[in-house]
Order: sequence, then C-alpha cells, then structure tokens
Amino acid sequence: MATQLVRGSLFDDLFRDLQGLPGYFIKPLHSDSLPSSGQIRIDVKENSAAYTVYAELPGVSKDEIHVSIDGGVVTLRAEVKPVSEDKEGEKVLRAERFYGFVERSFQLAQDIDQAGAKAKYEQGVLTLTLPKKQASGAQRLAID
Repeated sequence: MATQLVRGSLFDDLFRDLQGLPGYFIKPLHSDSLPSSGQIRIDVKENSAAYTVYAELPGVSKDEIHVSIDGGVVTLRAEVKPVSEDKEGEKVLRAERFYGFVERSFQLAQDIDQAGAKAKYEQGVLTLTLPKKQASGAQRLAID
C-alpha cells in the first residue's frame, strides 16, 4: 500500500469534521475580514531598459487610481466606490465586494525615470511601463 503525503495537521482534520455539523464553525455573513494591501496583485517583468508592472484592480475607475514613484519605490493607491443598486423590496443577504481604499508599495532594484513612465488601464488591469534611470557614470570631481 502506497503512503500518501498529506499537508495539514490533526486540528485541520478536526475542524473540517466539525464544520459538517449544523451550527458549528459556520461563518456569519458579516464577519469576513477586509482585504489587505496585498490584495493588489502584481506581476513585474524586466528587460534591460525598463520594468513592466501589471496590477489587478478590478472594479476601480481609472480616475480613482493613483501611482507615485519615488526613486525605485512604486506606490499604487486605489479607491473602490460602492455602486448603489438598491431596488424596492430587495434586501442584501451577503455582500462580499470590498469598498474602500487599497494601497501597495514595492521597491524595484533600480531607480525609475519618472519623465518616461507610462500607465495604461484596461479591463481591470493597470499596466505600468517604468523606464530605468540611466546611471550617469562616474564623474571626476574638481579639487579646489
């Protein structure tokens, strides 16, 4: 008989078993935690001239996205605003969509040329093209 590797612990199995019982460990509709700043998911690619950053920001208007660059630190901020769709005779049973501010900062290995940076937002994905600042090289310092 082959041995099967299983990740987890005895407590995981216990709680999983108890969840099947009525009334135990059922999450209330209103207690889900708020998204963290890590929920702005990014992919970063690099070539010799620039970084390309892809950030998922679904449900955000492009006017509510703010990008700031300070040297090699990139900060993304966004506000997700609720859209009121209340109709007569309806009540909300569960609301999982997040409304509010999210922010994420990350450090790149090289400073960014802010003048050449470009941003494009399409179908919930923000694409940043961030050219690397070219090092000016060593300069000889004149001695007085």
